[in-house]
Amino acid sequence: MALKSLSGRGITRRWLVNGLGVFAVILLLLETAFFFAFRAYVYGEAKNALYVRASAQAVLLERYTITTPFDFEENAGELVESFTEKETMELQIVDTDAHILMSSSGFSTARSERPADFDAARESDDGIGVWHGKNENGEKVMALSAMVYRDDGTAVGAMRYVVSLSLVDRYIVYISLVVVLVGIAILFLMVLSGSYFINSIVSPVTELGIAARRIALGDYESRIEKKYNDEIGELCDTINYMAGEIAATEQVKNDFISSVSHELRTPLTAIKGWSETLQQPGADAELTQKGLEVIAAEAERLSGIVEELLDFSRMQGGRMKLNFDRVDVLAELQEAVFLFRDRAHRAGVALQYVEAAHLPPITADRDRLKQVFINILDNAVKYSDAGGRVRIEAAVMHEYVQVVISDSGIGIAPEDLPNVKSKFYKADKTRPGSGIGLALADEIVRRHGGWLDIDSTLGVGTTVSVMLPLKRMEESTNE
Repeated sequence: MALKSLSGRGITRRWLVNGLGVFAVILLLLETAFFFAFRAYVYGEAKNALYVRASAQAVLLERYTITTPFDFEENAGELVESFTEKETMELQIVDTDAHILMSSSGFSTARSERPADFDAARESDDGIGVWHGKNENGEKVMALSAMVYRDDGTAVGAMRYVVSLSLVDRYIVYISLVVVLVGIAILFLMVLSGSYFINSIVSPVTELGIAARRIALGDYESRIEKKYNDEIGELCDTINYMAGEIAATEQVKNDFISSVSHELRTPLTAIKGWSETLQQPGADAELTQKGLEVIAAEAERLSGIVEELLDFSRMQGGRMKLNFDRVDVLAELQEAVFLFRDRAHRAGVALQYVEAAHLPPITADRDRLKQVFINILDNAVKYSDAGGRVRIEAAVMHEYVQVVISDSGIGIAPEDLPNVKSKFYKADKTRPGSGIGLALADEIVRRHGGWLDIDSTLGVGTTVSVMLPLKRMEESTNE
């Protein structure tokens, strides 16, 4: 439960900070930018409306002054009375000293400060100035002053248009609230979809973690139910496969320990028994000689087992070194056959060595090559019953030297055949051996650039073919 809680919180926290948090910040920045851009747009539209209205009024006023003598101050009332947009904006008539002569609102509009838009209009080239802020009553407004000139270019005053921004601001706030609500809705939908997505990951990952923990604690039968045909599903398959492989390896390891223990116990028992016998008083010379021979043979056997284990350890650690030289394959094969003649005779197994007329020398490690032949012959004799036969022959096959060792032994079951070259694997656990001889031989042959094939029929026999290149890849490259 603690594993599930930590896993869920960790992934959810990262999603909230790295995913949703970043998106929320971006959304907030976009909404803030939208607010200011929309506000500037609306204020710009209000300014344009005032500008259009002032420009139209100025054109009418210029035409009027050309056809009729015009006194700006005396006719201020007429200008205000003819103003038709009193419901949406206020028109103020301002003299050259910025005093408001008349207003379309009908109320006194005395000001303690000069209108900023009026001063801006006096200084601008087009005679128009704009300002927005709060008026004397604290109301937020936008004002535009348009200067009025005589024919000689002398300013006689200004028409000042004032519009309230309260409605505009409320409109801006309303639209902004709508955008904010849309953003909140988007975040809410993201939370919903993200939560579903996170849960679809967290739950399987949590199960994976729990199953992996059980496997780490030794429960190799633990399996994860595959619910999705995606990367999570592939990971489930991988962990399930890993658990199966670990279980198989663990079983092989246990079998190996049991087998090696038995292999070590047998010679040790013989050595111990004969040493105790020889310690008894009155042992004759013949018995003593026989005992010493048994002790020497079993000690040699122990040395072979230990050396095989050391070789395997070197192979696993990548520390196995090969000393390549020009080697006569027939000489090494004949020596290996000679070593097994007495043992095969004692086991009632006939060795049939078909000697080739001639084989060209190859580049190989002499000792390791002999070890390959010995390991294969050892298995052939070991898995053959009395009255059986082991046949050894060699020949040149294209660019390879082929050594074939076949026996008429118990054979290998089809389900065991793919695994016989695997480390620690023994098809028949009743037979002596550590289960690493073929794995070691296969590695040595592969390091020589060749390969080792095994063909077997249960109850009929086994054939092992060793293929060794006449020229190693390094030699071909140098040439």
